[in-house]
Amino acid sequence: MTIRAMFQQIMQHEDLNFLLTNRIPRQLLTRFMGWFSQIEQPWVRDLSIGAWKIFSDLDLSEAKKTKFTSLHDCFTRELKEGARPVEAAPNIMTSPSDGIVGMCGKIDGTELIQAKGFPYTLHDLMGNQDWINIYRDGQYITLRLTATMYHRFHAPYDCTVNQVNYISGDTWNVNPIALKRVEKLFCKNERAVIRCTLPSSHVITMVPVAAVLVASIRLHFLNVLLHLKYRGPNVMTCDARLSKGQEMGWFQHGSTIIIFAPAGFTLCENIKTGATIRMGEPLLKLAS
Repeated sequence: MTIRAMFQQIMQHEDLNFLLTNRIPRQLLTRFMGWFSQIEQPWVRDLSIGAWKIFSDLDLSEAKKTKFTSLHDCFTRELKEGARPVEAAPNIMTSPSDGIVGMCGKIDGTELIQAKGFPYTLHDLMGNQDWINIYRDGQYITLRLTATMYHRFHAPYDCTVNQVNYISGDTWNVNPIALKRVEKLFCKNERAVIRCTLPSSHVITMVPVAAVLVASIRLHFLNVLLHLKYRGPNVMTCDARLSKGQEMGWFQHGSTIIIFAPAGFTLCENIKTGATIRMGEPLLKLAS
């Protein structure tokens, strides 16, 4: 049995996985990882990326660069031109990132599901009553980015980013094991609530949620890095006009993005819990 197979077998044990990824000094380790990953010493970089490849299915064949300055540079890598074609149909909203589809579907009033038996509300996640009313009985999709995935996220449609609300919080792991054990986990973790207006006047919201080792979010249209030590302002108005597929920002490592659309949108046929999706593929369809 290979080292990777042994490691994966150990991590499939739910109690041990939860212990190793959550019952630890989460914020301290997250800050340490943020520092360590940006060390640009060649031997630190090479050993770190080498170990990452041993314990995971890391594939760098699509990366734009073949040499990285640091582990962080590898985590936040750009892809080769054309690696992620963007669906051009005008009635289709595309996936903002690579990811594994978690819970998704119609919002029940203002309640949605984190994992089986674990509901949470729009208010728990966003905290803004005006925004909540927009998505009553709308649609939502949870996308989980694993550590080896492409970590940048993009505009799912031609849109204008009007406002970003940064909500500081914890750094629980966001894997399926933790989601089954920690009630309202997404609502406890650090997150950014990004409000976007489409040319049709529909308003969509994206919520990148940070996690253990991943508590930093970079948005191109803000001149600040959102992270655990950020102290405000927490509500930032914007007028950032983006084209469908245009890069919005990235996670420092990988985590979760939850996408919300109002009534009138439906899930595309490829969107089912457990499915793997790539940035630019169909996500939601606007009824004609």
